[in-house]
Amino acid sequence: MRPSVFIVSVSALALLASGGAAMAQTAPELAIGATVNGELDGQDMSHAGDGEDGGYRYEDHSFRARAGQRLEATLRSDAFDAYLQVFAAGTEDAGEALAEDDDGLGEDTDSRVRFVAPQDGTYTLRARTLGGLEGGAFTLALSERPPAPRAPRPTAIRIGSPVQGALASGDPEADDDTGRYDAYVFRARANERFAISLDAQEGDGQEDAFDPVVRVGRMERNAFVELAMNDDAASGGLNSYLIFTAPSAGDYVIRAAALGATDDGAYTLTLAEAPPPLAATPIAIGASVEGELSESDGINDGGARADAYSFTAAAGQRIEATLNAEAFDAYLELFDASGESLDQDDDGGEEGTNSRLVHTLGAAGDYTLQVRSIGDASTGAYTLALAEAAPEPEPSALPFAEVVQGEIKTTAARDDDGRGYDAWTFSGTEGNRVQVVMRSGDFDTFLQIGRAGAFDALASDDDGLGEGTDSRLNYILPETGQYVLRASPLGSDGKGLYSLELTDKGPQPKPGSILVGATARGTLTDSDAIADDGASFDAYAVNVADGEKLEITLVSNDFDAYLDVGKENDGAWESVVSDDDSLSDTHARVDWTVEDGGAYVIRARSFASGETGAYALTVARQP
Repeated sequence: MRPSVFIVSVSALALLASGGAAMAQTAPELAIGATVNGELDGQDMSHAGDGEDGGYRYEDHSFRARAGQRLEATLRSDAFDAYLQVFAAGTEDAGEALAEDDDGLGEDTDSRVRFVAPQDGTYTLRARTLGGLEGGAFTLALSERPPAPRAPRPTAIRIGSPVQGALASGDPEADDDTGRYDAYVFRARANERFAISLDAQEGDGQEDAFDPVVRVGRMERNAFVELAMNDDAASGGLNSYLIFTAPSAGDYVIRAAALGATDDGAYTLTLAEAPPPLAATPIAIGASVEGELSESDGINDGGARADAYSFTAAAGQRIEATLNAEAFDAYLELFDASGESLDQDDDGGEEGTNSRLVHTLGAAGDYTLQVRSIGDASTGAYTLALAEAAPEPEPSALPFAEVVQGEIKTTAARDDDGRGYDAWTFSGTEGNRVQVVMRSGDFDTFLQIGRAGAFDALASDDDGLGEGTDSRLNYILPETGQYVLRASPLGSDGKGLYSLELTDKGPQPKPGSILVGATARGTLTDSDAIADDGASFDAYAVNVADGEKLEITLVSNDFDAYLDVGKENDGAWESVVSDDDSLSDTHARVDWTVEDGGAYVIRARSFASGETGAYALTVARQP
């Protein structure tokens, strides 16, 4: 909706009475050095979970960091057990956190994560409950840490000569907040293989041995660069074991540490020649084999007894491997020719603890499947089957502005996560906004959008419609061409009827303008501009001077207000200052001292996707 601008002398807060607001479900930007006061409640995102804790509730914030930048985030709450995670942007759903912490702040159940950015880019900070959906008020802060102190000189260790040591309070602490460590150095030739084990020992006054973690890396510019690590050996137990292959000749550093940042105790560190790589038995695609895990099997790089099977595949070929065993908990892992793990599965099979792995191979060449048990050294018979998975179906044309009906059947195509899905295609224009709504009374819906060809999701949505488990995905098309939508259940066992509606909202609206000393009243609608996180906004251009001190407020009774001030740079939004709830629980205020005068854009937006309604935006000089 086109906003109206006028001069007022009454505060915007007085114009709007207190009212309810929707809470956050997406990731607004959090500036380094900022603190956010918020609350996790029924309107925030939740994760179903698999254990007795019933999942968790969370709120995401994005931040930008430079390569090597040292950051610290803290999450405090009197209402719930706080838990923090850091993800590379776009990897949140994969669950592969770059850093995470439960009680690292050392103040009851509050969390602290220390994080060194591996590269320039955007990251996601997830503030969540450790378990359960009860939520409550919290304080989240993000700050930059000072440069790291120089690492101490490591002690030499030799092959075949175990070292007895102990972690203690006087040991150095790792830069990434992983706790105290002892350092050892050894020299290696290129491609030389080593077996490294770290065993914790019970000592005087210790009820239990600590949980050890072994890390291997190199020192670069006085900083430890980790190349490999292990917490719990694949063969079971808490002790650590890994096989390490030196990528080049030179000195390498082993860090003996504990999983708990403040744990200590005695340990034995052993450096040995690695056992030979597993010998792989050929298996053809379309074949199955009867095998048996036994005490005479070889040891894999994680220290577990395993059998290996090799096969050759074409680029883009989809394979499905199933591992069935009654005597042990089956585990499958897929490797490429260089030994890099591509995929793994524990209990994805149809029954009990059997495994099922579906993967689309990116390149032609040789691959290896490893068969082992999970968690212990169990042995016994098994059946391994390797088949070519059904090719991805040709997508059906999806018209704009029409509701289409579909059904996910038990015979539907399966994605790499085992979900049945239907594929739909449409043609879009660069810069246009599209909205897809998926509804179902039979299952929890999940939407993904990607380019035509080999499918790689560009954006996805689970419950964005805000009406139970239905989905709404808002996305700005990066280029003109064909796109593919995957409509699926969130879980691999979902099936049933659904409806799908695709809307083309056209290009982003042009910003209006506002003067310092003015108030704009407007209404967010589904037709307004959308931010990268899918939230609606109205944009206002404003000119400001160097050193000018401004107070900007955004008030709404209809949605959780969020202010974002910045500039468009080559199509990318660069936020300068932002705020969520500084004026009150759901009203935003920014106190901004301008460092670099000129033209800026104020985004009056909702905190979460799908929130709309009336608002008042005021730009005033600070008193």
